[in-house]
Amino acid sequence: MRAMGLSLFSPVRFVKGVGEIRERAFLRLGVRTIEDLLFFFPRRYEDRRNITPLSTLAGGQMVSVVAEVLTFDQRTTQRGLNISTALLSDGKDVARAVWFNLPRLKDVIVPGVRVALYGKVEARDGLQLTNPEVEVLDESDPQSVGRIVSVYSATAGFSPKSIRRVVSSALDDYLSEVQDFIPSSIRQKYKFSDIRQAVAELHRPQGRESWLRARNRLAFDELFLLQTGLLLRKKRRAMPQACAGPLKPGEKYATFLKTLPFCLTMAQNRVIHEVLTDMGSELPMNRLLQGDVGSGKTAVALAAMVAAVDGGAQAAFMAPTEILAQQHFFRLRDLLKELGVQVELLTGSLPRKERKRALAAIASGEAGIVAGTHALFGEDVTFKRLGLVVVDEQHRFGVLQKNALLAKTDSPHVLVMTATPIPRTLTLSIYGDLDVSLLDELPAGRHPVKTHRASPRQMDQLLDFIRGEARKSRQAYWVCPLIEESEKLDLSAAFSRREGLEKALPELRVALISGQMPAGEKELVMAAFAKGEIDLLVATSVIEVGVDAPNATLMVIEDANHFGMAQLHQLRGRVGRGEGESHCVLLSGKTTPEGEARLSAMLSTFDGFAIAELDLRQRGPGEICGVRQHGVTDFRVANLARDRRILELARREAARLIEEDPELKNEPLLAQTLASRLGTALELAGTA
Repeated sequence: MRAMGLSLFSPVRFVKGVGEIRERAFLRLGVRTIEDLLFFFPRRYEDRRNITPLSTLAGGQMVSVVAEVLTFDQRTTQRGLNISTALLSDGKDVARAVWFNLPRLKDVIVPGVRVALYGKVEARDGLQLTNPEVEVLDESDPQSVGRIVSVYSATAGFSPKSIRRVVSSALDDYLSEVQDFIPSSIRQKYKFSDIRQAVAELHRPQGRESWLRARNRLAFDELFLLQTGLLLRKKRRAMPQACAGPLKPGEKYATFLKTLPFCLTMAQNRVIHEVLTDMGSELPMNRLLQGDVGSGKTAVALAAMVAAVDGGAQAAFMAPTEILAQQHFFRLRDLLKELGVQVELLTGSLPRKERKRALAAIASGEAGIVAGTHALFGEDVTFKRLGLVVVDEQHRFGVLQKNALLAKTDSPHVLVMTATPIPRTLTLSIYGDLDVSLLDELPAGRHPVKTHRASPRQMDQLLDFIRGEARKSRQAYWVCPLIEESEKLDLSAAFSRREGLEKALPELRVALISGQMPAGEKELVMAAFAKGEIDLLVATSVIEVGVDAPNATLMVIEDANHFGMAQLHQLRGRVGRGEGESHCVLLSGKTTPEGEARLSAMLSTFDGFAIAELDLRQRGPGEICGVRQHGVTDFRVANLARDRRILELARREAARLIEEDPELKNEPLLAQTLASRLGTALELAGTA
C-alpha cells in the first residue's frame, strides 16, 4: 500500500522495501525518484518457462538452469585465486558450476537450496557452467519461476531479486500515476499501446511480440521528446533577435581566393557556399561542419573568417590545445599577411607583455581574427565586434566555456567543427537543432593511410621499419593505451614502452607525451616533434587531436583492440598529411570477437562515417562523441545504433506537431515534460 502524499517525483526511499540504506544503492544505479524506479528497466530477461535440462547441456551454449545444490566447495589456490564449485541436480541429471573470486558466495549457496543460473557452458574436464549469474530461488516469490524473469543491474548489497521485488511494489502502487505526454493523434495514428501497459510489459513481459511493441513505443517516446525539444530550440533561433548582423564577403575575400596556395575541392566550395549564405542572413548561423580527417575543414573556417572581416566584424577561432591554437595562428598569419588582416594569438601561456598588447588589439578591433584556447573567454577579453565564432573539435570543450565566449557579443554566427565522424542517428540526437554541412571529399594529393595488422611476434620487423623511416628523415608515433602498468589489464604502458624503444633504437631521438604531464611540458614536446627534433614519439591517445606534422608517416597503435574504432581512425589520421607514403600498424595479440571486428573494420575501410556507424553499434553514443552528452543520449530504452527508423519517425512527427502548434498550447503535458526532463540537458548540450 502506498503512503499518502507521495508522487512520482518523491524520493525512491519511500517505496516499500527501500528505506535510506537501499536508497544509497539505488542512487549508485542512477535511480533517485519513484518515477526513475518505474523506468529502471531490466538489462536482460531469463525465460524460466523453458529451462534447459542438465542432460542436454552442450559446450558454448548460453543457458538458463534451475537446479538444487547438492554440494558446495570453496578453496584458495597458492596464487590467491578463490574458486567456488557447486554440484547441481535437476532431479534427472547433475552438472557442475564454477565461480572465481567470489568468496562471499559460500554465505548464499548452500546444499539443499534451489537456484536459477544463467551463463555459458564450457568443456573443462567435462561440462560446467563458468561464472554463471546465480539467484537463490524463493518459492514464495511467484516472479522467480515458471515465467519470463526480469534481471536488473545490481549493485553492492542489492541483488537482482531484491530489486525485482522493489520494482514490483512500485508498479503496484504508483504505475497508475504515469501520464502519457504523446499527443493522442500520434498514439491513434500508430496504434500505440497505453503507456502504463508498455511500462508494465517491460518489467513483466508476457512474450516476445508484446515486449517488442512496448519497447518500441517507449523508445519512440524518448526520441520524440528529444526531437521536439531540439526542433523547438531551432525554431526559436530562427525568430528575429539581436544578431551580429549579415556578414558578406568583399574585396579581401576575392583576393583571398586568388592567393590560396591550393585548389579547393568541390565539397569545400559547396560547404563554403552554405556557410556564407548563413552569414549573409539577418539570423545568426548555427552550423555543424563534419569532415573526416584531412578533408580540409580549416580552409572552410578560414574562408568564413575572411568574409566576417570583410563584413566589418571580428572572428574568433577556438582550439582545444595551445599547440593547435599556435599552429592555426601561424597558418592564418602567413596566409592573410598580404590581405592586411591582423591575426592575434591568445593562450594561457602568453607572456604578460604580449597578452596586454593582444588584448588591446582585440578591444580596439585592430585584430580581425583571434586564434586561441579557453583564454579567449577570460573576463579581461573584450571584442569590439565579434561576429563569428569558430569552435574546432567542439566536443572537447566544456559547454560553459563555449557559452562564455558566445556571451561576449549579441548572437554571433557560430560554426562548430569536428573531425570525429558522427553517424546520422547521433547527429539528429545531439545536433538536431543545428544545420549540418559535410565535407565528404579529400583534397588532391591526400591519400588514404595504408593500414596493417601485426602481432607482438613481429616486433623486430616493426623496429626495422621504424629505422627505415628514420633514415628517410621521417617521423613516427607509437601509441599505448595506459600510462602505468596494470595488474588487471595486460597492456603495455607508455613509460615502459619508451624505455624499451630507447634501448632497441639507440640511434633515434625518442620522447614521451601523456595526459598526466603538465600542460606546458606537453606543448614543448609537441612543438619539438613538429619541428622534426624528435624521431619517435611515444604517446597515449592524447595525440588523437594533435599537431599537424606532415613529416610523420608511421603510426603504431599498441594493444589496438582495446581502442574504439572512431579513436583508432582519429589516431590513424595523425599521419598521411605530407607527401610521403604513410602507414598505420595495429599491433595486437589474441583478442575478443568484438576486438577482432574492430580491427577488421579498420583494415577494410578508410571511410570514417562507416567506421563510426560500426563503433556506435559496439560502444554507444557517449564513446563516439568523446564525452557524455549531459542526459541527451542517456536513453532508458532507445538505442541509437538500432533505432534509426524510430528516430526518423519521431523527428517527422515532432516537426509536424511544431508546425501546427509552435508553442505547444494544445499539448500542455508535453510542454511540461519537456521542461522537467530535457530543459537542463538541452541547454547544456547546446552551443548557445
